[in-house]
Amino acid sequence: MRFHVLACDYDGTLASGGVIADDTVQALERLSRAGVKLLLVTGRELDDLLDVCPQIALFDLVVAENGGLLYDPAQREAEPLADPPPPELVERLQREGAEPLGVGRVLIATRQPHDVQVLEAIRDLGLERQVIYNKGAVMVLPPGVNKATGLAAALDRLDASQHSVVAVGDAENDHAFLTAAECGAAVANALPALKKACDLRLEGRNGTGVAELAALLLSGELDAVEVPRHHVLLGRRGEEEVRLPPYRVGLLVAGPSGSGKSTVTTALLERLVAAAYQCVIVDPEGDYADYPDLTVLGDPDRVPGIEEVLNVLRQPSHSVVINLIGLQLRDRPAYFAELLPRLASLRAALGHPHWLILDETHHLMPAELRQIPINEAADVGSLVMITVHPDAVSPAALRLMTSAIAVGAGVADTLAAIAQADGHEAPHVESNASAGETEREPALWPVGSPTAQGFTLTPARAERTRHRRKYAAGTMSKDKSFYFTGPDDRLHLRARNLHTFVELAEGVDDETWQHHLSRGDYSAWIRDRLGDAELAEQVAGLEKDTAEDSRRRVADLINERYTLPAEPTEFDPDHDDHP
Repeated sequence: MRFHVLACDYDGTLASGGVIADDTVQALERLSRAGVKLLLVTGRELDDLLDVCPQIALFDLVVAENGGLLYDPAQREAEPLADPPPPELVERLQREGAEPLGVGRVLIATRQPHDVQVLEAIRDLGLERQVIYNKGAVMVLPPGVNKATGLAAALDRLDASQHSVVAVGDAENDHAFLTAAECGAAVANALPALKKACDLRLEGRNGTGVAELAALLLSGELDAVEVPRHHVLLGRRGEEEVRLPPYRVGLLVAGPSGSGKSTVTTALLERLVAAAYQCVIVDPEGDYADYPDLTVLGDPDRVPGIEEVLNVLRQPSHSVVINLIGLQLRDRPAYFAELLPRLASLRAALGHPHWLILDETHHLMPAELRQIPINEAADVGSLVMITVHPDAVSPAALRLMTSAIAVGAGVADTLAAIAQADGHEAPHVESNASAGETEREPALWPVGSPTAQGFTLTPARAERTRHRRKYAAGTMSKDKSFYFTGPDDRLHLRARNLHTFVELAEGVDDETWQHHLSRGDYSAWIRDRLGDAELAEQVAGLEKDTAEDSRRRVADLINERYTLPAEPTEFDPDHDDHP
């Protein structure tokens, strides 16, 4: 289910002549029984609203006074969301005979043509106030207060997200909160300008249109409504933008190590977080530990508990990294098998998280896993699966794919492997690049389509330093570790990270060090397994030096680029025993 909150305007939308029809009330009751939160968002003053709306208890919260007041019908408590009306403004309008004149806890309300008097009074008194119109009504509010800000306050009280809201209205003052919602709808009697700007135009007038919207929501048909303004930018293909919808996406990102999977994912993640979608990143190898604007749970010494994760995620403003670097490889599938249904349950209850991003997916859902506890990507909102080995991912997980992005050299081969693993024909790749660049551009394949299209990625604005914590002190997988073997393969010393590499380099004999040095093994490992081309180039320049000098200088380069644990080695210039 995509929408967990229905936010309705009152006059002209829910109500006609101030009265809500019985059929509309029944539609709202059905939604409430289905677990949908109901919000009333109105320009009316609270006392006036309570007089005309006997069904007020139907609503979980009421935003009154055009965003100025929040009311809890269950507790019968009202909370002003801004400063009260300036007494001098009220007194002047009363003296000048502005009628009708309503004075709420935040709002001053009158009607045209008294807006002329209102504007003159605001100017003469030197006040900072805004005037909002609504079909002849004139509302005076503090600057920045509108139905959108009131909606945000209500959602904050409910631990709900704007991306879980469908809103419906009919007039000028509804623009703000319809735009703030994931989907904004207009009833048939709405002003033409509002109809033009909204995402969904309903056929019914007033409450009949709201009942129509409720039926779409309950049936699930509303989930399929396209809202292009929320589609997430990936890049461009010629003059055309390449975008992903924000819901029901099952995206697989695959390619060789160091090919650009993290570049694609970082760009996507940056835009999702900036748009206030709640993201959960399951990070088996500590790659996202330093990513800005994310709450990181776990470290090399502590695996986050499931309840700890869920408690943080109840606040939709918190996107979370679940760092599993401290968990053994063999234990990761079991941890994820426990986590995944809990995330799906949280989304079913609250409407978030919105995106689940799985790095090293083959660590979490390996090929041997025959079943997974969700049926489609929509169970967790949208899903991104990142892997260097698509054939090592569970077939049940691959069935969640709606599209795939291949990156790096050989995108056609990568997509062919993905298609084969999922039982589809390999797509033909239509390039977006000039000859010679084809192999380096990513390609997007809608699963089942005969073609995949290359595109130019729009990169993230902020570059992330990739893998530094994992490479410095974490535990790299066996296929990414470095092995000191020597010329006769008499050794088998595994460097699980850069810290271990420096320690082992200190202890191996000159013959072993020189053997790997002369073959270019060190720079090749850093380039191909760590994906650090800059450091690899620097190390390659040292691979013709003598054994003693090259050891120290390689260690210095690593220490300069990566933050290693504060344990002295032979190569530490501050070590007391340094020769």
